[in-house]
Amino acid sequence: MPATTTTAAVAASPRMTVTGTTLVIATPPRGPVRTRPRGPYGRLFAIPGTRAFTAGNLIARLPMGMFGISAVMMIAGQRGSYALAGAVTATGLAATALVAPWTARLVDRHGQARIALPATLIAVLGSLSLVVCVRTGAPAWTLFASYAATATTPNIGGLSRARWTHLLRDSPAAHHTAMAFEQAADELSFMLGPVLAALLCTAVFPEAGTLTGAALLLTGMLVFVCQRSTEPPVTTAPRRGSPLRALAPMLLLFLALGMVFGSMEVTSVAHLEQRGLGAASGLVLALQAAGSCAAGLLYGTLRPRSLRACVVVLAALMTLPWVAVNTGSLAAFCAALLLAGMATAPTMVTAMSRVHALTPEGRLNEGMTLAVTAILAGIAAGSACAGLAVDHAGPAVAYLLPAAAALLALVLVLALTATGRIHPAAE
Repeated sequence: MPATTTTAAVAASPRMTVTGTTLVIATPPRGPVRTRPRGPYGRLFAIPGTRAFTAGNLIARLPMGMFGISAVMMIAGQRGSYALAGAVTATGLAATALVAPWTARLVDRHGQARIALPATLIAVLGSLSLVVCVRTGAPAWTLFASYAATATTPNIGGLSRARWTHLLRDSPAAHHTAMAFEQAADELSFMLGPVLAALLCTAVFPEAGTLTGAALLLTGMLVFVCQRSTEPPVTTAPRRGSPLRALAPMLLLFLALGMVFGSMEVTSVAHLEQRGLGAASGLVLALQAAGSCAAGLLYGTLRPRSLRACVVVLAALMTLPWVAVNTGSLAAFCAALLLAGMATAPTMVTAMSRVHALTPEGRLNEGMTLAVTAILAGIAAGSACAGLAVDHAGPAVAYLLPAAAALLALVLVLALTATGRIHPAAE
């Protein structure tokens, strides 16, 4: 067939194609080709590079729920003192509150890869030093020094949120979905981490939890920082404004939220021990984290609500455990923990969105780390208050503390709204 005829034939019919000098009639597909529309999370992870850095993020995040309980079980098991174990972990928490914001500031100034990996190596060496010191019977001060070195651990959740913020800066709806996913990942790590740590420390050997956590942290961080294509660029613009000054009122809110979490955990453990169910406390407490994780993922598919609305729901649902405990029903208590947990993720997602909005440009990692530090301080304060309440009045009365802390959070949100720090229709 002449070339001119072939060309005309091909142009006249989309079913024809040319292979070399041969005219081939292609068979059209039967029926229309249908592609299933992606949901919010499908669209999120269709962005190039997001699956890779999320994989590293999840691996590195799991140890965040492992280190504390692993250290307690290891030190108490080898030294026979829960007081020493508690003091060592409390020292590490205090060191983290001081060091973490400085680490985040360095990340903002020099980039994630240049700072996060060296900081992780220091933290891993601190964990290995703790294992060696416990195992060899070194003086107690070496345990404090070793565990304090782990305070350089980067805020992996903050690093990941910063990447999403950079990638989705022009898509508020997708950014909301990403922040909901990150909060669900936080809940998942604190749900699975303690269970894995307890299993390793009891079924393998006392140091297994700490060693596994250190290996996961280093591996996950290596995978994360190697994804350079999604790393936020370091801004060369002058850094104006202080995140601490800009976020000070919001940090009070995060402190109150931390008190909710800390008082709830201690009171729940005490209540279960009182009922002779201390061995099942980890599984029962996981209900709260599971509720928060599920609610966080669901919230990511919905339109964001105002912070005031989220905290109103939180304050209402945090009364349920107190009501359930006074009924004496274990089933009602478990259901109450599940429902109470479902209020926490939407509140945290929405509160973190305010951190993003208020933090000065180029200081996002530092701003988010300050928020996390305030939460940790609140957890410590809430745990201490709950312990005193349990000793003097019993768990049933101590369950009023999470409800009171949630009510305090609501008062703070109303005050922030009244002063213009939070717009009533924000988010």
